[in-house]
Amino acid sequence: MADTTQKAPLDIKVPKKNRIRRFSVGDGILLLIMSLLSLSVILPFYNAVLVSLVPQAVYVRSPLLLWPKEVLWDNYRFIFDFRLIWHGIGNSIFITLVGTFYSMLLTVLCAYALTKNIPGRRAIRFLIVFTMYFSGGIIPYFLIINGIGLTNSLWSMILPTGINVFYMLIVSNFFTGIPPSLEESAKIDGAGDFTILIRIILPLSLPILATFALYYAVDKWNEWWHGLLFIRKVEKQPLQLILRQIIQDAQFLSQQLLPGQEKPDVYGDSIKMAAVVVTMFPIMMLYPFLQRYFLSGLTLGAVKE
Repeated sequence: MADTTQKAPLDIKVPKKNRIRRFSVGDGILLLIMSLLSLSVILPFYNAVLVSLVPQAVYVRSPLLLWPKEVLWDNYRFIFDFRLIWHGIGNSIFITLVGTFYSMLLTVLCAYALTKNIPGRRAIRFLIVFTMYFSGGIIPYFLIINGIGLTNSLWSMILPTGINVFYMLIVSNFFTGIPPSLEESAKIDGAGDFTILIRIILPLSLPILATFALYYAVDKWNEWWHGLLFIRKVEKQPLQLILRQIIQDAQFLSQQLLPGQEKPDVYGDSIKMAAVVVTMFPIMMLYPFLQRYFLSGLTLGAVKE
């Protein structure tokens, strides 16, 4: 006689790690906090763009703009009609490209050297880190740069700032985390240190190298301190100092108006905001090309296991 009894269904429990995580109150709080932080970054920049595009009178009536009712391009015309603006752009591009390559070259070589068991490695590392906290002062620094003939030269904004020690230490820490077996197998095949660095270490380190290349590029593009100290020729000054001169000229012209004469729309805070946009635009265009490397390499090398 057939067994007509039905078996109870099996109670299969799904492991917790495979369950779909529900949206919790904590997630909502984090989402709210991150949204507020994002708005705190986006809104000031968005407002700066709008201020650079609207007449001064419109900005005075409503400082916090959400949408421009009238667009005015005279602020950008005033900046790009300045005869030295193109000299500043060319100088900053040269400083950024050559300076980034120079800094990355020194950073990679120094970081890779510190991963080797060279004599006095700890002492060398200590002396390098020592420069992060102590320096000789501005006067000796100026005398050295002047003594080696870098005054009134674009190289005064490139050569003295070759390595950021903090960046170099992170890159060196990342190189240390690469399995030594890769280098050992390459040495068995007859590869030298430079061959290993170029063909093995660098391809494995593209994310972190692209991240710090972007950091160096931003530093070089925003370079103005060395230009203010060592460059007296206006034609060789970087873009930031040229924009500073444009803002000063605009303020001077606005102060020379006769009593009762209305100030032109091109003068005022709109010129400052237009200068901010001109300065930030090239770096913002560079970021999308390095974004995939930037996101994956942002925390690489920061923690050593």
